[in-house]
Amino acid sequence: MLRSIILSMLALLFLAASAKKIEKFQDTSLSDEERIDNLLSLLTLEEKINLFSTNLGVPRLGIPDCGHFEGLHGLQIGGPANTYSQPTTVHSQAYGLGETWDVDLIERIGELTADEMRWYFSQDSLPHNLVMRAPNADLARDPRWGRTEESFGEDPFLTAAMTVAKVKGMQGNNPRYWKAAALMKHFLANSNEFGRDSTSSNFSERLFHEYYSYPFMKGITEGGSRAFMAAYNRWNGIPMAVHPVYDEVVRPDWDMDGIICTDGGAMGMLFTAHHYVDSLPAAAAEVVKAGLGQFLDRYKEPLTIAINTGLVTEADLDKALRGNLKVALKLGLLDPDITATPYYVAKDAPAPWQQDYAKSLAREATAKSVVLLKNKPMDGNPLLPLKVDGIKKIGLIGEHVNEVIQDWYGGEPAYTVTILDAFRQRFEPLGIEVMTVPDNRMSEAERIAREADIVFVVSGNHPYGTKPDWFFCPVPSDGREAVDRRSLNLPNEDMIRQIYKANPNTVLVLQSSFPYTINWSQENLPAILHFTHCSQETGNGLVDIITGDVNPSGRLTQTWVKDITDLPDMMDYDITNGRTYMYFEGEPLYPFGYGLSYSDFSYDKADIKRKSVKNDAMDEVLTIDVTLSNNSERDGEEVIQVYASYPESKDSLRPKKQLRAFKKVKLGAGEQKTVPVEVKVKDLSKWDEDNHNWTVEKGKVDFHIGSSSSNLPLTVSATVK
Repeated sequence: MLRSIILSMLALLFLAASAKKIEKFQDTSLSDEERIDNLLSLLTLEEKINLFSTNLGVPRLGIPDCGHFEGLHGLQIGGPANTYSQPTTVHSQAYGLGETWDVDLIERIGELTADEMRWYFSQDSLPHNLVMRAPNADLARDPRWGRTEESFGEDPFLTAAMTVAKVKGMQGNNPRYWKAAALMKHFLANSNEFGRDSTSSNFSERLFHEYYSYPFMKGITEGGSRAFMAAYNRWNGIPMAVHPVYDEVVRPDWDMDGIICTDGGAMGMLFTAHHYVDSLPAAAAEVVKAGLGQFLDRYKEPLTIAINTGLVTEADLDKALRGNLKVALKLGLLDPDITATPYYVAKDAPAPWQQDYAKSLAREATAKSVVLLKNKPMDGNPLLPLKVDGIKKIGLIGEHVNEVIQDWYGGEPAYTVTILDAFRQRFEPLGIEVMTVPDNRMSEAERIAREADIVFVVSGNHPYGTKPDWFFCPVPSDGREAVDRRSLNLPNEDMIRQIYKANPNTVLVLQSSFPYTINWSQENLPAILHFTHCSQETGNGLVDIITGDVNPSGRLTQTWVKDITDLPDMMDYDITNGRTYMYFEGEPLYPFGYGLSYSDFSYDKADIKRKSVKNDAMDEVLTIDVTLSNNSERDGEEVIQVYASYPESKDSLRPKKQLRAFKKVKLGAGEQKTVPVEVKVKDLSKWDEDNHNWTVEKGKVDFHIGSSSSNLPLTVSATVK
């Protein structure tokens, strides 16, 4: 008996001695700050320098490697800008996802993208990354911006709502851990590509808060993001890589305590392009002292020199690195066993991108992103949805109808359904011939048009300009990263005119990453659709709309002007000088929020439950009951849009109207529904530059309700006292 007791005690002592030592930073019972303090105390100077890369790992301490992947419209581990070749679920470009006006959908896409990131994190063959460079919270203030494709749109309220939804989807709802870290891009006001490495975006403190930073602020304060990338440009003369706004506003006011990283090469640009410092070590030192904890740059040698010459101290390093470690903690990387954290995915788990859910989500999102711009009745009936009775031949014309092209941050889908694939799969079993040519060389497109009962012309941009040169797109109306658009004309509109002359039943499918000035097409063609590139379900999503299997519900997120001369100077960042629907004085080709449906919706009445509110009641909510009818025989979705105006305000800079609420609503055929739409009082506030805070003006507020910024048949009012 005694012998067995002794043996048991020896065994316990052996197990205790052989158990892995748990450092304080791995002790989940301690506070976040205690864990981070301990980890900083254990790191060597070399390890601290290494942590300024995009890798959060510290091998000596058992912290696994973890870096960044792109994720604007699906996880990117393949595609034009990546050396890896791994499949993921690829959705429509962010510009198209914005056009869904569907925050629930965006959140589900964020969830799936993070699921795929976690799945790949558990595999051995790839870098282990859980920081996702998404969403893009930049605002598309000008359609000439080459990266318009990456933005949800021009409006800060809508873009903020989409940003919050994407962040919540990616990070999950666990109170302690994140599924993935959402690193928003690009702070701040980076919407010109030419000269982006050295130009200054100049605007007021008020526009900083009300417009340019608003989606970032909401992404942090409401979405929970604790990471973003600093932009290349300057704001009011100071490069964003070293701007004092991080310590003056972002950290203290928004409680931002995570990663701030430079954009690629931005540290070096402080010296070579901005001429803001006199050396690369000085550039590295200034970035660290501004509190940025990650370089996307060749930084180690300059930073080491900066340390050795006293330009920056180890205490400065510690301060800048705290945000990196906070994110690592939230991802479970500092726990003793990451496999025990709630979002860990087993190595043998099925790949999310192989599941039917992923495929159906991509198809749903693609269809919901399609905007019906025109649907003129022909012989008393709209041309769309397509009525196949009597149709024997369909013409499908377009250079890219038989491919799905990825943009510069597009991934590598496991499969693609091209427009041609979907047309053939849907119509050929019905005995309908699908005839196709890429363009009108030797008048082939006109010949097909004459033979066909209906023609679909797919036209638009190439999403990365075929990349003959990083700083050049061969077509002036094309644009992408590093290249702004020099034209808004649709290059193929002459061909479309020829096709229309041959067959008036011509539908323009505008597949583009940004707006065009399609004045002739709008005036003459019977039907026009807009959607974007990249989705693996491109063809199916489009054909679902054309056939009426899905009723179009996409809405524009940018003002489409009639002429490029309607736009202010490209480098004028003061949007009050005529930018966006809030300040534009002209007549747009298509207004912000615009989009048609196969259903006929009417806005019957609106009631506001409270007629007054105190101006300091920031946390209160006004509810507007909107009665909406579907006066058709087809189920559909409408986007109720609520815009505020301030008729008694003496502030000349207040927008003439601004989106303050929206809701996407399903209505059955013939159904009438009263829908409550909430407006937060704090969303009626403006930035007071004298007191440096948000304030709600006293006076009357009109709420205009309708289907776009230019179609607002209902108005209700409240008074702020």
